[in-house]
Amino acid sequence: MNLFKISIANLKEKKLNSFLSALLLTLGIGMISLLLLLNKQLDEQFRRNIRGIDMVVGAKGSPLQIILSSIYQIDAPTGNIPLSEVNTLKRNPFVKTVIPLSMGDNYNGFRIVGTNESYSEHFEAKVSSGKMFNSTMEVTIGSKVALSGTLKIGSTFASAHGLDAGGDVHGDKKYKVVGIFEPTGSVVDQLILTSLSSVWDIHEHAEGEAHHEEHEESVEHHEDEKQVTSALIRFRNPMGLIALPRQINENTSMQAALPSIEINRLFSLLGVGIETLRALALIIIVIAGASVFISLYNSLKERKYEIALMLSMGATRTRLFLMLLLEGLMLSVIGYLAGVVLSRIGLLAFSRAAEKDFHYSLKEFSLLPEEIYLFAAALLLGILAAALPSLGIYKLNISRTLAEE
Repeated sequence: MNLFKISIANLKEKKLNSFLSALLLTLGIGMISLLLLLNKQLDEQFRRNIRGIDMVVGAKGSPLQIILSSIYQIDAPTGNIPLSEVNTLKRNPFVKTVIPLSMGDNYNGFRIVGTNESYSEHFEAKVSSGKMFNSTMEVTIGSKVALSGTLKIGSTFASAHGLDAGGDVHGDKKYKVVGIFEPTGSVVDQLILTSLSSVWDIHEHAEGEAHHEEHEESVEHHEDEKQVTSALIRFRNPMGLIALPRQINENTSMQAALPSIEINRLFSLLGVGIETLRALALIIIVIAGASVFISLYNSLKERKYEIALMLSMGATRTRLFLMLLLEGLMLSVIGYLAGVVLSRIGLLAFSRAAEKDFHYSLKEFSLLPEEIYLFAAALLLGILAAALPSLGIYKLNISRTLAEE
């Protein structure tokens, strides 16, 4: 007697019940698997990009908004701050490095960031072809920008005002691509980097305030009139974390934001929703287990004569118990495999949306260690759901059952 074939035949006989049980397991396991994947990859993306950045200064406003716009490039900046105040921070004994950022334009949705070479060095971004920008209106582009196919070395383009595609184009001045960065897995991949003077030059022309020659002079002699969007700060020692943020918030026009605190706050807010979804998924899985239990319980009642006949022909009760147990295990395996596939489809859809809106990719589809435990939990659920009704086999009276039929 082939238990595997009989179990498959029994599942096929009860197609609707089997499908419902497997579907519930698929949904529950798929949700938990997707949450695990998203949590891991989002955490990696967030932690990777804030590494080595102790503080960000920007215009007065939301600290979280400053972090999201300056580090992750996924929000609008809170405004501009004087370059003179940023440069004052460079002379502070607690400060090791200051990386100024000037934002506000884009090209086809890719943000243009005015900065210096320290920015690419911080993210360990190396130029794969061409060179690093070193003159006004030169840009070095990230790997994703290059993969979009719209720009290559030697291309010239006009930027558009704003951080999303569709803004007014600054057609009077054009950037020139002089280099392409290697893929880094960081925010640099989706940025167009240029010098601060390039961004100032573009906006001075757009506003009709000065010509290029006058602009170069103003950079040298009127630094206090220049503004940047924000600056990334790294401390020399932990004392900077204690002393500087409060000093900046109280005595300057700038707002200090601490990435570690703000990101933990963001994840705590997201965690409420994630935990709710995880609880919902667990409820669905428990319902799936109950569905398997009810399905096998009813199946056992309907097949009492068949089971009694098999016992009279020499089949052991343990063997028949294992047959019903196998049915529960098969439903668990089917539900788990379908759930894992469903979670990957969900991750692909989420990744496409993130790529379209923010140019972030979430494409790590490998099996997580936590999903191995999830598989073990699914098998345990299948065993329990199948074992409880299957114990009735040991109480079955063969002669009475056959006589009743």
